[in-house]
Order: sequence, then structure tokens, then C-alpha cells
Amino acid sequence: MDPRAQFCHNEGCPARGERDGGNIAIHSRKEERYRCRVCGRTFAGSRGTALYRLHKPTELFVVVVALLCHGCPPQAIVAAFGLDERTVASWLMKAGVHCERVHEHLVRAGQVELGCVQADATRKRVPGVKLVGRRVWMAMALCVPSRLWLGGVVSERRDRGLVGALALLVRASGRAAGVLVCTDGLRSYVGAFRRAWRKPVYTGRVGRPRLVEEEGLLVGQMVKRYERRRVVGVFERVAIGAREAIEEALAATGAGNGVNTAYIERLNATFRARLAPLVRRTRGLVRREEMLVAGMWLVGTAYNLCREHHSLRRAAGIEDGVGREWVERTPAMAAGLTDHVWRVEEVLRYRVPLPAYIAPKRRGRPPNAPPARLAA
Repeated sequence: MDPRAQFCHNEGCPARGERDGGNIAIHSRKEERYRCRVCGRTFAGSRGTALYRLHKPTELFVVVVALLCHGCPPQAIVAAFGLDERTVASWLMKAGVHCERVHEHLVRAGQVELGCVQADATRKRVPGVKLVGRRVWMAMALCVPSRLWLGGVVSERRDRGLVGALALLVRASGRAAGVLVCTDGLRSYVGAFRRAWRKPVYTGRVGRPRLVEEEGLLVGQMVKRYERRRVVGVFERVAIGAREAIEEALAATGAGNGVNTAYIERLNATFRARLAPLVRRTRGLVRREEMLVAGMWLVGTAYNLCREHHSLRRAAGIEDGVGREWVERTPAMAAGLTDHVWRVEEVLRYRVPLPAYIAPKRRGRPPNAPPARLAA
């Protein structure tokens, strides 16, 4: 037990979220509990991780989650380990919620060099408890230079709300300067990324500030022409920017010779192979939309942190040791978010730092000072 690696989780504690501040002490070694010297509250050592309040062995939970994020159907896990289906579903939800918090802390910090982004929306079948054949849309985005999965959004309709939420997610992940976005022929992408790439200009006047579109945004679309439900032609559409600027951005990021969505389509195939409900003609379906969202965050976070990408490896140098020809890297390593390949257990044990404590503002008239005592 290391108190220096822990921090207080009490929202009302002035030392909340401070790591290695000397305020954490060991409360019980048998129960693995810690105590904050500032607020006096105790908390479990697994607080803030996916292992919090787990009533089964940790090794079993890690193995089940690793199988789930590699495409193993829940029915096979139930048959192999003798677990209840509701237990496997609750573990998937617990791991998915935790992975979403980890992804938000690492990827949505706005430090990713985007360069070129590809976005796409595909439709998945999600049968409900009382619904038959209900369909939802899953929109995802990918950073092409680092192959980093930027996140996804699930919705029942492929409308402005779905595309707008995806555009805001991409905007929160990286810097706005010099970004090329490649999408399919849906017109909603153009307006959604225009609105996401705006910033308020404060002039000191009363009222809502004016929104100005930031420079450097390029949007190219790949439009497919169908005849009898077959693709018979593809042409490029320049939605925002100049064609010369788009070609320069494609050459600089290595995203191909023309506007395409090949990388995000390949990522869709990876998700279909690693997320059991997305496999074609499968019986491992989900009954609730929340389970699909949790599985999406679990697979996406494992893809970013735990999966070595063959196209991202680099030649080994002197600092990498003797006898190594290549150094394998994950998308998170290529994006500069981490320096090593994570294990699934490391992701589940990761504690997302809490924001710093902000003292609440006192409302109303300040209290009157107590009258001074007269000397006897």
C-alpha cells in the first residue's frame, strides 16, 4: 500500500485530487483503506478504478474484460467461467464507463495533433427487450497520422445532432490549426464542422459574443454514386477550402492521393471483429443501447492503448537497446499520449485525476464582525 499514489475523492475536501501531498494515510491494511488527514474521511484503495466494489476475484474480472474487448461473445464467457449473464453485462458496463473516463482524460485534453481526420457513420442492429430489429447509428472519427480513435457517438437517427456531437468531440480532442476532415457525401458534416470550429470574440460589450470561424479548417467529401444498390462511381467534393490545400494536407499526413475514408472504414472492420454485437449474423446481440455504448468505449480505449499497430512501428535506435530491429507502437504512443504499451489490467486500474478544489462563493451580505469586548 502506497499512500503517495492515492488522493482524496471527497468533493468537499480542499485537498481533493492532490497526489503525493502528504494528506493521505493508511487507515486499514487488512481492508486496504486510506484516510485523508484534511477531511478525515476514509476510502477504499480501489476507489476511482473499474475494480471498485467488485465482489469477485480481480483476476477473473480482468480476464473477462480482456475477452470482451477482443470480441468474445458473452454466452461463451458464461459457459466457460460459470458466471451469470447479468454479471457479465454489469462488468461490461462498469469497464465501459471507466474506459470512457480514461479516454476523456487522455484524448479529449486537446493535445492531439490532428492533421487529417476521417469520420463516418454506420448503422447497427440492436434488438431491444420489446422492440424487434431496432436500428441505431454509430458515428466515429479517426486521426489518420497516428491512427488514434477519437471517439464515437450512438444515436437512433443520422441527423444533425449525431453529426454535430461527433464534430464537437473531434474539436475537443486536438488543436484547430491546419485540420483536414474527410467524410462521405452527407451534407450535414459541412455545417457541423463549421459550427464546431468557431470561437467567441469578446469585445467587452453586453450580450452574446460574436462567433468567428477559425482558420485552417478543410473539409473534403467522397461522394459515391449508386445504381441498383451498387457503387458505380466515386467523385471528390471540396466543401471547405481549396483543392490545392487539401492535396497538400493529404501529402503531408500520408492519408493517400485523394479524399478517402479508407482508414475509418478499416477501423469499422476492427470494431466489428472486436465487439460481439457488431459481428454480422451473430447471436451475441445486446438488448440495450447503453451496453453498445459501453462496449464501444471499451474496445476503442483498448485499441488506442493496448493494441500495437503494425503500420506505426519505427526503426529501433541506440536508446532502444541491442538486438531490436523495430519498436512496436500503439496509436496512443504515436500521438504522444503515452510512452509504453498498456495492459488491460493497467487500464482498469488507472485513476483519472480529479479537478482541483474550488471554494464555493459566499452569497449575500457578508456577516457582521462580532463586537469587541470591553476591557474590565
